[in-house]
Amino acid sequence: MNTTLEIQNLSIGYPGNHGEKKVVVSDLNFSLRKGEFTAIIGVNGIGKSTLLRTLGGVQSKLAGTVLVNGEPLESLSGLALATEMSIVLTDPLASKNLTVKELISLGRQPYTNWLGILKNEDTLIIEDAIKKIGLESVQDRKCFELSDGQLQKVLIARALAQDTPIVLLDEPTTHLDLYHKVQVLKTMKHIAHDLQKTVVYTTHEIDLAIQLCDKMLILDHPESHFGTPSELIENESFQGLFPSDLIGFDTKTGSFKIKN
Repeated sequence: MNTTLEIQNLSIGYPGNHGEKKVVVSDLNFSLRKGEFTAIIGVNGIGKSTLLRTLGGVQSKLAGTVLVNGEPLESLSGLALATEMSIVLTDPLASKNLTVKELISLGRQPYTNWLGILKNEDTLIIEDAIKKIGLESVQDRKCFELSDGQLQKVLIARALAQDTPIVLLDEPTTHLDLYHKVQVLKTMKHIAHDLQKTVVYTTHEIDLAIQLCDKMLILDHPESHFGTPSELIENESFQGLFPSDLIGFDTKTGSFKIKN
């Protein structure tokens, strides 16, 4: 089966007062496959992080279905989900007193015994994650000594060390400069393609996503859009994201332009 995540008639949001539900986005339908690099985009507050947390089982859905390799998300135990899906959120770390390598090693927890003893295979996977994200020079430093951008890369490496078929990342390039944004995103794209993983991330950097992603989900009201960047450009799906008197979308260049 090539489809790893299938979303059917999904509504996301939060429980409200007196049993009411606060719906953020409703009626989402799309599917994600092995080897695809996908971005979730939209304006601030539209529900990108809420969707990612819902797909990762961190937050409950309001309605609809999320299938993970054909199985309902809610039917998977915590351990089973941890071997199917890794997730990098924007929540602060509980402790930054670990070294970089120690934090990345936590990604192997679903596969170790109750003592957390690493086997030789675990060590090799950890070292490979450190190398792929380019953290060799800081692997022995404490996490509190790192910049925000460096710490973000450590969390991505921890997700890689978890070695799951599905990787979800919430704003993974927020604290990086342009060079390191592109470096990290290209690494994630190569991981999706070369290792046949489903890699999904949320972002505000739409121009980069258009250039690098295989698929994109545009969260919008009243209707969201899903497809390849070229399909979304052809269907003019980017046009309504921002006020047209300030920002326009150039279909020829596939980029946003500020209006004078």
